[in-house]
Amino acid sequence: MAKAKGGSILVRLISAAGTGFFYVKPKNPRKLTTKLEMRKYDPVVNKHVLFTEAKMK
Repeated sequence: MAKAKGGSILVRLISAAGTGFFYVKPKNPRKLTTKLEMRKYDPVVNKHVLFTEAKMK
């Protein structure tokens, strides 16, 4: 698994719209124990949608 700066790991944020589009963000599991959820732009559907955390493959 790829490592980011410090004690962070990289996580994949997958679009809830089901388009298959994703972002990759670093996350420090010691400080942030819950799953990440963000509203970000999905260019496939031209909207801001909810992105939820999933493991990197």
